[in-house]
Amino acid sequence: MIDVTAVFDIGKTNKKFFLFDKDYKEVYKEYISFEEIKDEDGYPTENLPELQKWLKSVFANILEASEFNVQAINFSSYGASFVHLDENGDVLTPLYNYTKPIDKSVIDSFVEEYGPRKDFLKTTGCFDLSLLNSGLQLYWIKHAKPETFKKIKYSLHLPQYLSYIFTGIPLSEYTSIGCHTALWDYTKKDYHTWVYKENLHQILPTIVSTETSINMNYNGKRIKIGVGIHDSSSALLPYVRSIKKKFVLVSTGTWSIALNPFTDRPIAENTEDKDSINYMRINGKPVKATRLFLGNEYKLQVKKLDKLYGVSEEYHRHVKFDYDTYFEILQDFEHMFKWESITDSEMPEETKIPYDKFEHAYHQLMLELVLLQIKNIKEVIGDDDINRLYVDGGFSDNDLYIKLLSHYFRDKKLRTTDSSLGSALGAAICISDKKLNSKFLKKNYSLKKHVPFIIK
Repeated sequence: MIDVTAVFDIGKTNKKFFLFDKDYKEVYKEYISFEEIKDEDGYPTENLPELQKWLKSVFANILEASEFNVQAINFSSYGASFVHLDENGDVLTPLYNYTKPIDKSVIDSFVEEYGPRKDFLKTTGCFDLSLLNSGLQLYWIKHAKPETFKKIKYSLHLPQYLSYIFTGIPLSEYTSIGCHTALWDYTKKDYHTWVYKENLHQILPTIVSTETSINMNYNGKRIKIGVGIHDSSSALLPYVRSIKKKFVLVSTGTWSIALNPFTDRPIAENTEDKDSINYMRINGKPVKATRLFLGNEYKLQVKKLDKLYGVSEEYHRHVKFDYDTYFEILQDFEHMFKWESITDSEMPEETKIPYDKFEHAYHQLMLELVLLQIKNIKEVIGDDDINRLYVDGGFSDNDLYIKLLSHYFRDKKLRTTDSSLGSALGAAICISDKKLNSKFLKKNYSLKKHVPFIIK
């Protein structure tokens, strides 16, 4: 029988369950996805009842499995989402989707009461005011749905609700509070004044360390149950625990998030920069972050290039970096792509591609995207003395992205990792007493070094 730590890693699309052995090797996994349901306004949202049933069913089956001895369980999930419970512990509302629009008058009244807007965003580490800030969801419910608000006994962020399903104990922790919720004042290191003025602190449970675990008898078995962790902070944890020197992690995917956990100046100086945000480490320390809609824009533009050049959907995956093509583009470089989901002052009014070959146009696209990524990374580094970059996620195996990035950051050491398990593994590490050493990333994350290409 193998001793294991269980982790539920709940994304908006895929719900995953993992078992890790004592060396953090994956020994079991299970995936599922649910059709979204609709809230009372007809807006799509998480199927919370089905999710809860699946969580309990999967865990019950694993506890009965003869080959695994579950010693601990933890939860990683997306943020900006509250589950509201009544005095009986029953769920009061749908899990409102953070993309759901709310009436502008709600935002306006909030800003009038607690602005100026720029100062508020800066202090709370947010880039906008919407339901992407879970604190604004509480304000919206209180003022737009007062009868519902009166029934709320506790509001739990989603990772903590997942834990609550198994423990029945309502708790809060730093990583969920700190992810652009508009609840936390990074200058005071406490809930923002508005939270107390609106008496929201009364429905927000006690804050505990993210490393907290509760020893419980669950279905007749003694198990250590974690309090849950926000997925971005969770993905950062294995790096923070195993690397002694300062670094920036660039976590790529639909969004590319550059994370600097070492800065002494986490609050963005430029309040106009809507892509500067804050996250929080498990010990409450702020993480400066910048975001770029990299994967989304890449997908949109590649689809257009596929059509333009008549190539297959998979063709772009096989294009390798070519120095001569890059050098040719560089000679008379100009921006050629009009972005659809990114705003940039240097983009043209419309896309114009003069090349005969897909490969040439693809090099142009990647160069322009990487130049945006470079700005993004420089912004998050600021004045900090950091010379190590780690890249994980979807673009870590894109040959052009990595070669161009290592070229433009030739003064830094660039490493890529394969961390498809990132946030799940972070959740397992979070509740473990085991120390990680400098070889951890190499053993568990397929760490690779990258050397800048030689200029001819």
